[in-house]
Amino acid sequence: MTFSRTLALTEKLIALSSITPDDKGCQQHLIDLLSPLGFACETIESNGVTNLWARKGSASPVFVFAGHTDVVPTGPVEQWQSQPFIPTQRNGKLYGRGAADMKTSIAAMVVACEEFIAEHPDHTGSIAFLITSDEEGPATDGTVVVCRLLEERGEKIDYCLVGEPTSANVLGDMIKNGRRGSLSGKLLIKGIQGHIAYPQLARNPIHQSAPALAELAAEQWDAGNEYYLPTSWQMSNIHAGTGANNVIPGELAIDFNFRFSTASTAEGLKARVHAILDRHGLEYDLAWTLSGLPFLTPRGTLSDALSSAILTETGLHTELSTTGGTSDGRFIARICPQVIEFGPPNASIHKIDEHIDVRFIDPLKNIYRRTLDNLLAPAPHNT
Repeated sequence: MTFSRTLALTEKLIALSSITPDDKGCQQHLIDLLSPLGFACETIESNGVTNLWARKGSASPVFVFAGHTDVVPTGPVEQWQSQPFIPTQRNGKLYGRGAADMKTSIAAMVVACEEFIAEHPDHTGSIAFLITSDEEGPATDGTVVVCRLLEERGEKIDYCLVGEPTSANVLGDMIKNGRRGSLSGKLLIKGIQGHIAYPQLARNPIHQSAPALAELAAEQWDAGNEYYLPTSWQMSNIHAGTGANNVIPGELAIDFNFRFSTASTAEGLKARVHAILDRHGLEYDLAWTLSGLPFLTPRGTLSDALSSAILTETGLHTELSTTGGTSDGRFIARICPQVIEFGPPNASIHKIDEHIDVRFIDPLKNIYRRTLDNLLAPAPHNT
């Protein structure tokens, strides 16, 4: 078997049990690898979260690899076929927590840089890494903190490639050029509790709210656009009652969420929800939480460079997609005009026996390296 530098580094990172927000030394290992390549490495700590900003060069354009060293908890260890933090190969797959999300991507990024810099020591622009240990957690002390610091310093980012697992079935079939925003609401419909035999003396919030909830569920919030499906409003929890079958409840509690596109705004969605509730004459309290704004990178320099790299390496014409949950790309997009996410297949992420096909590991590294070639390789000299 041919030795794979990327596979070896992936296994090294998986063996570090970096359950969010504990980095467990992953980033120090990256620093040890990046510093000899000419990266100036800076550790930025915030409330127990470890962040790394590493940059090589001072010129533009600035290309950033972004990712996270933290992983989700393992779940019941006894249900894993092998220990989650002992990287194990079986049947052509590498098993371990973080194998797909996203330690293979980080390893591939580092090795891609090693190879690219060795071939092009005089490359144009700058290369940087933005790595956090707070992506799988609250995401309040990670990437958002580094982006705020970069903005305060006036450091510009031109391109950012986030190593999230975006492929659907095989490596390279899908990249993310945006993500939907997430807006949640906690709605409390107020009624008057009473005996179910005397409904005239009570006010049933379930009955009162039903027409409004039906209207909210049927509402077309927007039509989407070229890159996004229409915005969706979904109830996730609903509760009322005391447990007794002869009591009209005094209140109805509902949790709901918008996954919204760039075709809508958070403020616009809030206003329309309140208008519907008010039109139905409901007495209510509503608390909002905006956990992420949508972002979108239209087809352009970065997506073309990555798509070309994927085509050359795999023969696939990749699909641009905005499906899935939120990611740290939402923070980076505030300070960077072109943010794209690309990584291995995501079918096993956050699951028992998380894994990646070994056959995808070096091609992932090659795609990252080819993307650097397409964006930062010096122009050939005419002879």
